[in-house]
Amino acid sequence: MTADTDAELIETGRKLFAGDWQFFWAAPSIEALPPMAGVEVAFAGRSNVGKSSLINALTNRNALARTSHTPGRTQELIFFEGPKSSVEGKDTSLRLVDMPGYGYAAAPKTKVASWTALIHKFLQGRANLARVYVLIDSRHGIKDVDTDVLKTLDRSAVSYQVVLTKADQVKKTELDATLAAVTDALRKHPAAFPELLVTSSRTGGGMAELRAAMVKLLQERTS
Repeated sequence: MTADTDAELIETGRKLFAGDWQFFWAAPSIEALPPMAGVEVAFAGRSNVGKSSLINALTNRNALARTSHTPGRTQELIFFEGPKSSVEGKDTSLRLVDMPGYGYAAAPKTKVASWTALIHKFLQGRANLARVYVLIDSRHGIKDVDTDVLKTLDRSAVSYQVVLTKADQVKKTELDATLAAVTDALRKHPAAFPELLVTSSRTGGGMAELRAAMVKLLQERTS
Protein backbone atom coordinates (compact mmCIF):
# COMPACT_ATOMS: atom_id res chain seq x y z
CA MET A 1 0.00 0.00 0.00
CA THR A 2 1.42 3.38 -0.98
CA ALA A 3 1.48 6.54 1.12
CA ASP A 4 -1.05 8.08 -1.28
CA THR A 5 -3.41 5.13 -0.77
CA ASP A 6 -2.99 5.41 3.00
CA ALA A 7 -3.80 9.12 2.88
CA GLU A 8 -6.84 8.49 0.68
CA LEU A 9 -8.19 5.80 3.03
CA ILE A 10 -7.66 8.04 6.05
CA GLU A 11 -9.49 10.93 4.41
CA THR A 12 -12.36 8.68 3.28
CA GLY A 13 -12.55 7.31 6.81
CA ARG A 14 -12.65 10.79 8.28
CA LYS A 15 -15.58 11.72 6.04
CA LEU A 16 -17.44 8.48 6.74
CA PHE A 17 -17.23 8.83 10.50
CA ALA A 18 -18.00 12.54 10.40
CA GLY A 19 -21.46 11.58 9.13
CA ASP A 20 -24.61 10.86 11.09
CA TRP A 21 -24.18 7.77 13.28
CA GLN A 22 -27.17 6.50 15.20
CA PHE A 23 -28.19 3.74 17.55
CA PHE A 24 -29.91 1.15 15.35
CA TRP A 25 -30.77 -2.04 17.27
CA ALA A 26 -30.30 -3.91 20.55
CA ALA A 27 -30.37 -7.71 20.54
CA PRO A 28 -30.46 -9.63 23.84
CA SER A 29 -30.49 -12.96 21.97
CA ILE A 30 -29.57 -14.48 18.62
CA GLU A 31 -33.27 -14.66 17.74
CA ALA A 32 -33.55 -10.88 18.17
CA LEU A 33 -30.77 -9.94 15.74
CA PRO A 34 -31.62 -7.44 12.98
CA PRO A 35 -31.78 -8.66 9.38
CA MET A 36 -28.34 -8.86 7.80
CA ALA A 37 -27.55 -5.85 5.63
CA GLY A 38 -24.51 -3.82 4.69
CA VAL A 39 -21.17 -4.58 6.29
CA GLU A 40 -20.79 -5.18 10.01
CA VAL A 41 -17.73 -4.91 12.22
CA ALA A 42 -17.91 -5.97 15.84
CA PHE A 43 -15.96 -4.89 18.90
CA ALA A 44 -15.15 -7.56 21.46
CA GLY A 45 -13.15 -7.32 24.65
CA ARG A 46 -13.01 -7.85 28.38
CA SER A 47 -15.37 -5.84 30.53
CA ASN A 48 -14.06 -2.32 31.03
CA VAL A 49 -11.55 -2.55 28.18
CA GLY A 50 -13.04 0.61 26.66
CA LYS A 51 -15.29 -0.60 23.83
CA SER A 52 -17.95 2.08 24.27
CA SER A 53 -15.34 4.83 24.65
CA LEU A 54 -13.65 3.65 21.46
CA ILE A 55 -16.92 3.71 19.49
CA ASN A 56 -17.63 7.22 20.76
CA ALA A 57 -14.15 8.37 19.75
CA LEU A 58 -14.45 6.74 16.32
CA THR A 59 -17.75 8.45 15.56
CA ASN A 60 -16.83 11.77 17.18
CA ARG A 61 -19.75 11.43 19.58
CA ASN A 62 -19.66 11.88 23.33
CA ALA A 63 -22.48 9.51 24.14
CA LEU A 64 -23.41 7.37 21.12
CA ALA A 65 -22.35 4.27 23.03
CA ARG A 66 -23.06 4.21 26.75
CA THR A 67 -19.95 4.14 28.88
CA SER A 68 -19.74 3.07 32.48
CA HIS A 69 -17.19 2.52 35.20
CA THR A 70 -19.14 -0.61 36.18
CA PRO A 71 -17.94 -3.65 34.20
CA GLY A 72 -20.66 -5.62 32.44
CA ARG A 73 -23.15 -2.83 31.82
CA THR A 74 -23.51 -3.71 28.11
CA GLN A 75 -25.72 -6.82 28.23
CA GLU A 76 -26.86 -6.96 24.61
CA LEU A 77 -25.43 -6.76 21.13
CA ILE A 78 -25.78 -3.04 20.39
CA PHE A 79 -25.84 -1.99 16.73
CA PHE A 80 -24.96 1.46 15.43
CA GLU A 81 -25.42 2.43 11.78
CA GLY A 82 -23.66 5.10 9.77
CA PRO A 83 -24.71 7.00 6.67
CA LYS A 84 -25.04 5.27 3.33
CA SER A 85 -21.80 5.60 1.41
CA SER A 86 -20.84 4.94 -2.19
CA VAL A 87 -18.00 2.45 -2.50
CA GLU A 88 -16.83 1.27 -5.91
CA GLY A 89 -20.02 2.81 -7.33
CA LYS A 90 -22.28 0.83 -4.98
CA ASP A 91 -24.28 2.19 -2.07
CA THR A 92 -23.62 0.37 1.17
CA SER A 93 -23.69 1.00 4.90
CA LEU A 94 -21.40 0.17 7.78
CA ARG A 95 -22.66 -1.06 11.12
CA LEU A 96 -20.70 -1.12 14.36
CA VAL A 97 -21.60 -3.81 16.89
CA ASP A 98 -20.79 -3.25 20.56
CA MET A 99 -20.63 -6.70 22.12
CA PRO A 100 -21.12 -7.55 25.80
CA GLY A 101 -17.83 -7.52 27.65
CA TYR A 102 -16.56 -10.94 28.55
CA GLY A 103 -14.72 -11.97 31.68
CA TYR A 104 -15.57 -10.26 34.95
CA ALA A 105 -18.96 -8.58 35.15
CA ALA A 106 -21.04 -7.26 38.04
CA ALA A 107 -23.75 -9.86 37.47
CA PRO A 108 -24.60 -13.45 38.47
CA LYS A 109 -22.51 -16.15 36.83
CA THR A 110 -25.55 -17.49 34.96
CA LYS A 111 -26.06 -14.09 33.34
CA VAL A 112 -22.38 -13.81 32.39
CA ALA A 113 -22.59 -17.30 30.87
CA SER A 114 -25.57 -16.25 28.73
CA TRP A 115 -23.72 -13.17 27.48
CA THR A 116 -20.72 -15.31 26.60
CA ALA A 117 -22.91 -17.78 24.71
CA LEU A 118 -24.52 -14.87 22.82
CA ILE A 119 -21.09 -13.58 21.77
CA HIS A 120 -19.93 -16.99 20.53
CA LYS A 121 -23.16 -17.72 18.60
CA PHE A 122 -23.05 -14.30 16.94
CA LEU A 123 -19.46 -14.77 15.84
CA GLN A 124 -20.23 -18.14 14.29
CA GLY A 125 -23.36 -17.26 12.35
CA ARG A 126 -23.22 -13.74 10.90
CA ALA A 127 -22.45 -13.83 7.17
CA ASN A 128 -22.06 -10.07 6.74
CA LEU A 129 -19.66 -9.76 9.69
CA ALA A 130 -16.51 -8.54 7.94
CA ARG A 131 -14.19 -8.34 10.93
CA VAL A 132 -14.06 -8.47 14.68
CA TYR A 133 -11.84 -6.00 16.46
CA VAL A 134 -10.64 -7.62 19.67
CA LEU A 135 -9.79 -4.90 22.16
CA ILE A 136 -6.90 -5.56 24.53
CA ASP A 137 -5.99 -3.21 27.37
CA SER A 138 -2.46 -1.90 26.81
CA ARG A 139 -1.84 -2.05 30.53
CA HIS A 140 -2.56 -5.77 30.85
CA GLY A 141 -2.00 -7.54 27.52
CA ILE A 142 -3.70 -10.81 26.53
CA LYS A 143 -5.39 -12.72 29.36
CA ASP A 144 -6.76 -16.28 29.39
CA VAL A 145 -10.32 -15.07 28.70
CA ASP A 146 -9.03 -13.22 25.62
CA THR A 147 -7.33 -16.37 24.39
CA ASP A 148 -10.63 -18.28 24.65
CA VAL A 149 -12.33 -15.73 22.38
CA LEU A 150 -9.42 -15.78 19.92
CA LYS A 151 -9.75 -19.57 19.69
CA THR A 152 -13.48 -19.22 18.99
CA LEU A 153 -12.70 -16.76 16.20
CA ASP A 154 -10.10 -19.15 14.78
CA ARG A 155 -12.65 -21.99 14.73
CA SER A 156 -15.29 -19.75 13.17
CA ALA A 157 -12.85 -18.52 10.52
CA VAL A 158 -13.88 -14.95 11.32
CA SER A 159 -11.25 -12.39 10.39
CA TYR A 160 -10.16 -10.44 13.44
CA GLN A 161 -7.66 -7.78 14.38
CA VAL A 162 -6.35 -6.86 17.80
CA VAL A 163 -6.67 -3.26 18.90
CA LEU A 164 -4.73 -2.10 21.93
CA THR A 165 -6.69 0.44 23.98
CA LYS A 166 -5.72 3.03 26.59
CA ALA A 167 -2.25 3.44 25.08
CA ASP A 168 -1.96 6.87 26.69
CA GLN A 169 -1.99 5.26 30.13
CA VAL A 170 1.27 3.32 29.78
CA LYS A 171 4.89 4.31 29.28
CA LYS A 172 6.38 3.77 25.83
CA THR A 173 8.68 1.00 27.06
CA GLU A 174 5.70 -0.85 28.58
CA LEU A 175 3.65 -0.34 25.42
CA ASP A 176 6.48 -1.68 23.27
CA ALA A 177 6.73 -4.76 25.50
CA THR A 178 2.97 -5.37 25.25
CA LEU A 179 3.09 -4.96 21.47
CA ALA A 180 5.87 -7.54 21.21
CA ALA A 181 4.12 -10.00 23.52
CA VAL A 182 0.75 -9.70 21.75
CA THR A 183 2.35 -9.97 18.30
CA ASP A 184 4.12 -13.14 19.41
CA ALA A 185 0.92 -14.63 20.87
CA LEU A 186 -1.05 -13.95 17.67
CA ARG A 187 1.30 -16.14 15.64
CA LYS A 188 -0.57 -19.10 17.14
CA HIS A 189 -3.92 -17.83 15.82
CA PRO A 190 -4.45 -18.40 12.07
CA ALA A 191 -7.45 -16.07 11.67
CA ALA A 192 -5.71 -13.09 13.28
CA PHE A 193 -4.85 -10.11 11.12
CA PRO A 194 -1.09 -9.68 11.60
CA GLU A 195 -1.02 -5.91 12.09
CA LEU A 196 -1.93 -4.48 15.50
CA LEU A 197 -3.64 -1.13 15.95
CA VAL A 198 -2.73 1.04 18.94
CA THR A 199 -5.37 3.49 20.14
CA SER A 200 -6.34 5.94 22.82
CA SER A 201 -9.95 7.09 23.06
CA ARG A 202 -8.84 9.93 25.30
CA THR A 203 -6.31 11.45 22.89
CA GLY A 204 -7.75 10.15 19.62
CA GLY A 205 -4.54 8.31 18.85
CA GLY A 206 -4.93 5.54 16.27
CA MET A 207 -8.52 6.47 15.36
CA ALA A 208 -7.61 7.62 11.84
CA GLU A 209 -5.89 4.30 11.16
CA LEU A 210 -8.82 2.31 12.55
CA ARG A 211 -11.30 4.25 10.41
CA ALA A 212 -9.09 3.68 7.36
CA ALA A 213 -9.02 -0.06 8.07
CA MET A 214 -12.83 -0.12 8.05
CA VAL A 215 -12.99 1.80 4.78
CA LYS A 216 -10.68 -0.79 3.25
CA LEU A 217 -13.00 -3.54 4.49
CA LEU A 218 -15.98 -1.78 2.85
CA GLN A 219 -14.08 -1.57 -0.40
CA GLU A 220 -13.13 -5.24 -0.27
CA ARG A 221 -16.68 -6.35 0.51
CA THR A 222 -18.25 -4.30 -2.30
CA SER A 223 -15.66 -4.87 -5.02
